[in-house]
Amino acid sequence: MPGKLHRLGVLAAAVAVSVLSGACRQDMHDNPRYEPLEASTFFADGRALRMPVEHTVARGTIRTDEHLYTGKIGGQLADTLPVAATPELLARGRERFNVFCSPCHGRTGRGDGMVVRRGFRAPPTFHVDRLRSAPVGYFFDVITHGFGAMQDYSAQVPVPDRWAIAAYVRALQISQHASLDDVPADKRAALDAPAHPEGGASEHGAAAHGAGDPGKQGH
Repeated sequence: MPGKLHRLGVLAAAVAVSVLSGACRQDMHDNPRYEPLEASTFFADGRALRMPVEHTVARGTIRTDEHLYTGKIGGQLADTLPVAATPELLARGRERFNVFCSPCHGRTGRGDGMVVRRGFRAPPTFHVDRLRSAPVGYFFDVITHGFGAMQDYSAQVPVPDRWAIAAYVRALQISQHASLDDVPADKRAALDAPAHPEGGASEHGAAAHGAGDPGKQGH
């Protein structure tokens, strides 16, 4: 009797192992699922892919402000800034310009940056009439999409910094064509200040003195 019970126990264990082994199919490694664009017999339209709920917007793509995100108004390049032209904006624009733009465009925007002096294709100076009369949205658009030999910088430069750079480019343009009368009276004494250690008054000081005007032209 004990021997029979032992055999029955062994048989039961074998059956249990067999059942459990049968459950460990390939499905545990490759779960049943629909592949992209695969047909389905479950849904009435025969498609596994479900349409998003109406008015669904992908995360990070809510950009209803055309001016801010495209540099355009009604499909046309804007001649105004979508943000206030403040000293802080211009300071940020100068810092970002020197990081991303000056290697080609130079610190004063004349197209004589470090890589150009070493053989890279020279970009046009910002101080030609064509670019001086270009709307500020044009510079935002070029940073976003690139132009000619220039790649786009949309991945490196976020939207607020693109506007800061565009505002600073306008300040550079004003500074290189400004007269003494364009400088506020209380700022004129600073024109005789010692050269800036980063690059001299000719590169930075003049642009800073012209910082008050982009507000009139850009916002």
